[in-house]
Amino acid sequence: MAANRIHKRAVTAIYGATGYLMASAFSHAFVALALGKTSRHPSMTWKVLFLGMACSIVPDLDVVGFSFGIRYGDLWGHRGLTHSIFFACLLSAVLVRLWYWRVTTSAKVTLSVYFFCCTASHGVLDAMTDGGLGVAFFSPFDTSRYFFTYRPVAVSPIGIGDFFTGEAFRILASEATWIWLPTIVIFLILRGFQQMWLWRPSHNSHRPPRPGESAKD
Repeated sequence: MAANRIHKRAVTAIYGATGYLMASAFSHAFVALALGKTSRHPSMTWKVLFLGMACSIVPDLDVVGFSFGIRYGDLWGHRGLTHSIFFACLLSAVLVRLWYWRVTTSAKVTLSVYFFCCTASHGVLDAMTDGGLGVAFFSPFDTSRYFFTYRPVAVSPIGIGDFFTGEAFRILASEATWIWLPTIVIFLILRGFQQMWLWRPSHNSHRPPRPGESAKD
């Protein structure tokens, strides 16, 4: 009987977590994808990008705790430890140590920074929402919850049924306005600077010699 109750709680928790993720995972993953595509390092394969997108979603698995009596404001509660900078560092280090320990030092640094940024970006975006509790950025050392002063993003519902409502589509519209659009703009600006940086040496190397300079063979 005890095993059945635990199993039922686990299924209910995962069901609820899926509902929560559906209403916001798209935006978290989109930011992670943009972060990865900004880099031109050869280690940034599609496998790495998908792993980074997964890292951006993982923090919200803490909603499973609701079904096991963990309260919102607890250490392991929603927007608690899994949304912290410490957790982002830990997850990044574990992934690189387990799967990428044979790559070059340059690749390890790049992947570590990428996985960290993907995971940490989740808390940053949540701190911009207009509801729920704040984010425990400094957990477990400081369990205080924080929001940013400017919070234009509509908070996501918890529950799979809420996704298929007009409210959920309003939330997605809010995320598209305040997350997707700025991310695209910043990505295009960074890509533009990259193109200018790559084009400049090539352009200068083919310029005609100035007066007083000898032409190179």
